[in-house]
Amino acid sequence: MMNDQDQPDIIVIGAGIVGVSAAIAAQARGLSVVVLDREGPAAGASAGNAGAFAFTDILPLASPGILKKAPKWLLDPLGPLSLPPAYALQIAPWMFRFWRACASGRVAHSTAAQTALMDLSKAELEPFLRQTGTAAMLRKDGNLQVYEGETELKASLPGWKAREAHGVEFHHVDAAGIAEIQPGLALRFTHGTFTPGWYSIADPKLYTLALADHFCALGGKIERAKVTALRPGESGVDVVSVGGASRRASRVVLAAGAFSHQVARTIGENIPLETERGYNTTLPLEAFDLRTQITFGGHGFVVSRLSTGIRVGGAVELGGLKLPPNFRRSEAMLEKARNFLPGLKPHGGVQWMGFRPSLPDSLPAIGHARDTQRVIYAFGHGHLGLTQSAGTARIVADLLTCKKPAIDIASFSPQRF
Repeated sequence: MMNDQDQPDIIVIGAGIVGVSAAIAAQARGLSVVVLDREGPAAGASAGNAGAFAFTDILPLASPGILKKAPKWLLDPLGPLSLPPAYALQIAPWMFRFWRACASGRVAHSTAAQTALMDLSKAELEPFLRQTGTAAMLRKDGNLQVYEGETELKASLPGWKAREAHGVEFHHVDAAGIAEIQPGLALRFTHGTFTPGWYSIADPKLYTLALADHFCALGGKIERAKVTALRPGESGVDVVSVGGASRRASRVVLAAGAFSHQVARTIGENIPLETERGYNTTLPLEAFDLRTQITFGGHGFVVSRLSTGIRVGGAVELGGLKLPPNFRRSEAMLEKARNFLPGLKPHGGVQWMGFRPSLPDSLPAIGHARDTQRVIYAFGHGHLGLTQSAGTARIVADLLTCKKPAIDIASFSPQRF
């Protein structure tokens, strides 16, 4: 319940999966919470992601391997990684930091930090689902990574060795093994790796909306507001929205995804957040008999089975927040999927583009603002917002209640740049 002045203990900025999860975790600690979002729950990347809890995906995007692939990919404007010329100059400082993060020592550090957050997130997930009445939405169908030939498999082995060192379960399969796990793949895929510990959610948008309903049913409030600035003071934080409207709370959690750095800038922090624009097409369920999520790593996309359809999506377009969508990228992935899954029916799909908030070293920013303990950051999860939402929520709740976080969060310091 709100206090007499209708001032909540906490304002969470952002009603995506990380923000709503953090709001629920704070609420469970006895805090009154209001969530502010420019569009409402699940309006951004939380609506259109692949629906995977990719706990085994511990290797950072910033790595020597991506540096080897990037030049070839960048030559194809519809390939797995693209950089529109109109945005190249603006993103250059971020790309320099990304390049530095690809050094082997930094990759090892990021992998260890990512593993700790993944382990926490996995441990927190099922209790969180039970708490929120969403456990029936969880699936444990695994993930199948497929390769076009032994050379591509061998190139992936260092990554699997790193996962093995961190306790990730997987097994390599040949063409017959692929067919047993997922019939209907093109014969060009001769090798694969199956990861049984790969969970997914029935539908990421419906999951986020269900969490929002749970939060509101317990007295939380979600309001539409485009936040433009924070004004911390001795007794609280004023949250300023378009038009000059202001709300005050004792503390604020900034979890506004790809827009978070704009708000952080108003309290003097320049955090190098960039936007990986992701594309997908969601086909009707009858489009293909999909039994596990399939990752076409050499082509930068996945095919996922949701309760609402078959989703074909992924890839990275480093294009910021303002350039218009290039849905030819969705069409290119769908055409590849049709060739890779010959029985796929590619008709009747719905296209989507969303903003993935990404930091150069592939780790999120979780922790206090530089100049005030009243503002906590929880953004920059890249492809892993859904995956790391329960773990991030636990950390945020610990910080809000002055408890030692469940893991060491030094590697996620918003000031590390």
